[in-house]
Amino acid sequence: MDEYLLSEVGARLLAFVTIFVAMAAYELLSPRLERDEMLGALKARRWMTNLSLLIVSSAVLRVIFPAAAVGAALWAEANGIGLFHQIGIHGLLAGLISFVLLDLAIWGEHLASHKIPLLWRIHRIHHADNGLDVTTGLRFHPLEILISMVWKAVVVIALGAPVLAVLVFEIVLNGTSMFNHANIDIPRPLDRLLRWFVVTPDMHRVHHSSIPRETDSNYGFNFPFWDRLFRTYRPQPGRGHKGVEIGLSEYRGLSAARLFWALVLPFRPHTKGQARSVKADGE
Repeated sequence: MDEYLLSEVGARLLAFVTIFVAMAAYELLSPRLERDEMLGALKARRWMTNLSLLIVSSAVLRVIFPAAAVGAALWAEANGIGLFHQIGIHGLLAGLISFVLLDLAIWGEHLASHKIPLLWRIHRIHHADNGLDVTTGLRFHPLEILISMVWKAVVVIALGAPVLAVLVFEIVLNGTSMFNHANIDIPRPLDRLLRWFVVTPDMHRVHHSSIPRETDSNYGFNFPFWDRLFRTYRPQPGRGHKGVEIGLSEYRGLSAARLFWALVLPFRPHTKGQARSVKADGE
């Protein structure tokens, strides 16, 4: 098991570095939006904070939950626990079903992070980023990473998901998070086609709008059809992509780009104006 987990870490690291470098280069060569807040000292500070959050979250996760979701799948397989082990579904079919249901579980977790005030206190660090690029897809509080991993482990064990399917899902989820947060210019006809199959950057940018009714839409990371199915899909921001304000209106400027500020944000008290409602403007 230890050898398998070491291979899992190596595979995930290789995929992460490859996708991160590709998206960062794409952003540099063909950015979707050119904005002052995406440039210069603020961008450097944002990148430092977002990457530092990734390092802190990864370290905390490996200390508290070293086996992660793949370890949960290995444990369920060794003990014959989970739906697929009980009813005898194995191989490719079990893997495909597991991948789809895990994606639905993550979509539901993301929705809950906006609807449940305690979870929103933690998740708002992600939305407090005043810019949007490949590093925003890595900007999550360690508490959110731990909660997400526990939730994934519960789903993996309940399903008896195949180990390989869980590993592929984890790699794809990390990769699509970087992809759909990236500030990359995809030709509009291609974007319209792609968003039937995968969440594109233009689709996910709507979710990072400071307007509540837009933030409360487009929750998907991998598959776009959950938002269409559950009627949370919004095709474009109301102000257009060049006019959309990224982030949370109550958190602007350099403070939102500081690491310590981000780490302690869940423990700061809400004011009435800061409590994130799931209602549309004016309701």
